[in-house]
Amino acid sequence: MCHVGGAGSCSDSSDKYNLELSDFCIICTISLQGRAEKSGAGGTMLEEETDPTYENVLAEIQSFELPIEATLRSVYDDQPNAHKKFMEKLEACIRNHDKEIEKMCNFHHQGFVDAITELLKVRTDAEKLKVQVTDTNRRFQDAGKEVIVHTEDIIRCRIQQRNITTVVEKLQLCLPVLEMYSKLKEQMSAKRYYSALKTMEQLENVYFPWVSQYRFCQLMIENLPKLREDIKEISMSDLKDFLESIRKHSDKIGETAMKQAQHQKTFNVSLQKKNKMKFGKNMYIKHDRIPEEKSEIVLKHSLKEEDENEEEVLTVQDLVDFSPVYRCLHIYSVLGDEETFENYYRKQRKKQARLVLQPQSNMHETVDGYRRYFTQIVGFFVVEDHILHVTQGLVTRAYTDELWNMALSKIIAVLRAHSSYCTDPDLVLELKNLIVIFADTLQGYGFPVNRLFDLLFEIRDQYNETLLKKWAGVFRDIFEEDNYSPIPIVNEEEYKIVISKFPFQDPDLEKQSFPKKFPMSQSVPHIYIQVKEFIYASLKFSESLHRSSTEIDDMLRKSTNLLLTRTLSSCLLNLIRKPHIGLTELVQIIINTTHLEQACKYLEDFITNITNISQETVHTTRLYGLSTFKDARHAAEGEIYTKLNQKIDEFVQLADYDWTMSEPDGRASGYLMDLINFLRSIFQVFTHLPGKVAQTACMSACQHLSTSLMQMLLDSELKQISMGAVQQFNLDVIQCELFASSEPVPGFQGDTLQLAFIDLRQLLDLFMVWDWSTYLADYGQPASKYLRVNPNTALTLLEKMKDTSKKNNIFAQFRKNDRDKQKLIETVVKQLRSLVNERSSRPSL
Repeated sequence: MCHVGGAGSCSDSSDKYNLELSDFCIICTISLQGRAEKSGAGGTMLEEETDPTYENVLAEIQSFELPIEATLRSVYDDQPNAHKKFMEKLEACIRNHDKEIEKMCNFHHQGFVDAITELLKVRTDAEKLKVQVTDTNRRFQDAGKEVIVHTEDIIRCRIQQRNITTVVEKLQLCLPVLEMYSKLKEQMSAKRYYSALKTMEQLENVYFPWVSQYRFCQLMIENLPKLREDIKEISMSDLKDFLESIRKHSDKIGETAMKQAQHQKTFNVSLQKKNKMKFGKNMYIKHDRIPEEKSEIVLKHSLKEEDENEEEVLTVQDLVDFSPVYRCLHIYSVLGDEETFENYYRKQRKKQARLVLQPQSNMHETVDGYRRYFTQIVGFFVVEDHILHVTQGLVTRAYTDELWNMALSKIIAVLRAHSSYCTDPDLVLELKNLIVIFADTLQGYGFPVNRLFDLLFEIRDQYNETLLKKWAGVFRDIFEEDNYSPIPIVNEEEYKIVISKFPFQDPDLEKQSFPKKFPMSQSVPHIYIQVKEFIYASLKFSESLHRSSTEIDDMLRKSTNLLLTRTLSSCLLNLIRKPHIGLTELVQIIINTTHLEQACKYLEDFITNITNISQETVHTTRLYGLSTFKDARHAAEGEIYTKLNQKIDEFVQLADYDWTMSEPDGRASGYLMDLINFLRSIFQVFTHLPGKVAQTACMSACQHLSTSLMQMLLDSELKQISMGAVQQFNLDVIQCELFASSEPVPGFQGDTLQLAFIDLRQLLDLFMVWDWSTYLADYGQPASKYLRVNPNTALTLLEKMKDTSKKNNIFAQFRKNDRDKQKLIETVVKQLRSLVNERSSRPSL
């Protein structure tokens, strides 16, 4: 495009352009024609055959890769006529390229001619356009002179206006700075420190750069760091006051959080109870009360009270003002010292955590000590959880988890140590409930509490131990208050009362008319009730432990087994061994254990109805009551045998024989008749015992009586025995044999019971008949009449009779019969001594 004032130059260039264009067209036409002629002439020439070697050289030259000295050198170095041949090949290649160029020009020649023709036609229009542009340029130059004058005036006015504006702006910059600084002072006075810091940032980043050249601005800049330090000190003081405040209010915060957790848990339990009532309650076995009725009343009452007090429950935000923390955090964040604040806060809170976790020395004495301990810990971690969620970075989840793990280890150690001092099961149960609420509360805030529930299993074992100790006292009281006699019933009402307490079934007793008696004593229904109360007490600890019904069933059965096998069994054994327990009481104890053993299946059904776990389940634990009561029964039976023998010994000690009497009294001794009458009455009581027990007791008593009588004869302190005394002793043994033959206990076959006195009978028959020749002749023979008479026994008794004969028959040597008898005794004594010596020298098999 031509510029204004350059019309002449534009015209010259246009003429030059037209000349160059026509010359170029002529040159191209001539060139194309010449190329066409050459291509026609060269087309008739025969091309020589090409050599592959030179073809490769030509290809390298045409590739335009420089330098080509190496390529050309290879041509000249091959053979002597290489240059000539190469030039020929090069000429042939040039001719080929010329042919291609001619073909291309011939192909585009017509189009080129048409384009030149069009350009010649446009020449006229271009000349007209040139004239118009020249005219327009002239007129534009004339009009621009006036515009240039006015533009210079405008520029001058704009410069003046800009200068004025700049002066006004510079003057106005000082006033906002002073106003902002005055605002900063007001914020500091009003303790709006975060706003003051923001104002300082605005002054430094926005206002001060505008007026930094003034001296008052430098004074302000120098004063800002001091103001920041003052704000840091004041905010840190507020933080310390806050930390002290939450330390004092942590127990109240924890108590509030635990109440809310307990309220939520109670609400969930009430929903579950309603759902269970909708589908039906668990019905226990006959005559067993349903514990849910009382618990449901208590539950409804507690829900009503909690609903009334629900509006009074406060949140942690209502109890604690967290603004000092937020304010201090924001201030330190603005000051770029957030890490210092975080480290200080965490360090102080760890110190407070150690103080909170330190228990009081007497914490285990009351439940309030445990409650205070738990509420302080809950309050501490509720505050930390709130700080975690409302601040960013002050505390992290990793920090709270680390703090909680440290606290949890300390809590478990403290609870394990202090709970070991608890001997009251009610206190242990309250401790368990506190731990459950404590765990549920913190679990609701996202803290893991599995280790607390593991601790509860340890405390459960301790709880069972305290229950066992408590129930041991209960059982002892029941045994002490029992009269050990069958329960008398005078009417139907009393009968139903006993049946409601103890599952007794006896069709024969039901058919009997009133008054009648239950075979067991009062202690049996009381013990059965107390065992169920123990199961209830054990079940209370299993509640809220988040365990399955199978695990609860297993816990109940194991604890009940401990009660039966350890506590009740120990109480029964101690009772049986007490000195004041007589034979009648022991008989009643055996009867009682039999009925308690039969009631064990009802206890299993009772546990099954509580847990809904079938007894046919593979892993269901069975109650060991069968073995427990069987062992107690065996102990009672042994004690019966012992006491019966002791009673026989007491009667035997009353014996007052005149061992030197010449003639018997003609009747049995009084002590022996009293003993036999006592045994008859005792064996009448034994009719309620199992047959084998009564038979064993009767056989043991007869054997012990026989042994005692034999020892009386062979007593070393007894030096003399007359024949009259032997005859009197024989009368007593006859009474014993008559007692044995009267079958005091049914079930003996033949003379089995009389065989207990066979040793005495054969010994007395030997002395009564004085059949020493038969004894000595048949000694050692299986069919001997005196097979049970031991030579030592016979010798001892005979020597005592020999001494009596010597002292009582002073003139025996003057009477031939007495003299012959004395000689016979001496002869028999010698033979017996020889027999005894022979037996002692005989080697044992």
